[in-house]
Amino acid sequence: MIDSAELPAEALRDPDSFRTLVMERCEPVVLRGVAHDWPLLADGDVAGVVDQLRRYDAGRDAEVFVGDPAMRARYHYDEALEGFNFTRTPMPFRDALTRIVESAGQPDRPSMYMGSLTSETYLPGIEQATRLAFVPPHVRPRIWIGHPSIVACHYDTMDNVACVAAGRRRFTLFPPDAIRDLYVGPIDHTLAGQPISLAMGSEPGDPRFPRFEQARGRAVVVDLEAGDALYLPKLWWHQVEATGDFNILVNYWWDGFAAGPDQPYAAMMLALIAIADRPAGERAAWRAWFDHYVFRPDGHPLAFLPPEKHGVLEAGSKAAYGRIRTMVMRMLRGA
Repeated sequence: MIDSAELPAEALRDPDSFRTLVMERCEPVVLRGVAHDWPLLADGDVAGVVDQLRRYDAGRDAEVFVGDPAMRARYHYDEALEGFNFTRTPMPFRDALTRIVESAGQPDRPSMYMGSLTSETYLPGIEQATRLAFVPPHVRPRIWIGHPSIVACHYDTMDNVACVAAGRRRFTLFPPDAIRDLYVGPIDHTLAGQPISLAMGSEPGDPRFPRFEQARGRAVVVDLEAGDALYLPKLWWHQVEATGDFNILVNYWWDGFAAGPDQPYAAMMLALIAIADRPAGERAAWRAWFDHYVFRPDGHPLAFLPPEKHGVLEAGSKAAYGRIRTMVMRMLRGA
């Protein structure tokens, strides 16, 4: 785990510096105090933040997650893994915010939170009050508001900067290669889009998840206060706990290394139907091809030739990207 105090002074100056000095490390970084000067936090208390949220309210209905007190704020599947232990309830944003604020801290009240509210839809203009110099200006914030909650251990396919605006957040992190030991659930029946670890939260020695004991010792716990942030690279597993009576998180998602519109996750999903069920020997052969052309442990596959001979493997070429994309689309159409 890296702390912002260990970074060069220019690392948080602008998006290019952040990409080069922070994101290319592909490691989480704690960014203490980076949001302390936000206009959103200018009043210095929760009431001031709530008042500002109401000022930006666009009057839209939001989806609210509501859980019975018996779930103890842990949003998850039901026991049979058929449904969930919470309900999704649409209500006007202003009403939901009022209910969450007024019931915060009350014993035996239902657990409530609104998640991933896009600023342009629900709170247009709030991006002016939540700017970070190192986040690309086209990336819009998303807002998460609620009571104490435990969001199941999951990953994102985008790079993430998550800033606490009210309350406290605890992130429990695992590196991407812990996936085998986390007992990841279904990829097409999920709580909120991403598969989750079914082992996270289990008791030590649980016979259902023996490999999770190897992951437990790799967990990294990060506690954030209002004004603090965490940079989380894509594919890092994270459980997120909101631990204040009332909590607000503002996060930014973007792919810092995209060469075009195509996402790595889409390529993996296609590989599932194209490769995963083939014989073990053939899968091993395709693994060698993927290593050679995609993962490149030995460097560029055509490094022994001059760059002008690299064709569609020319590094960073938009023209080469377009040619490969055209080839793939033709293959998918059966042309």
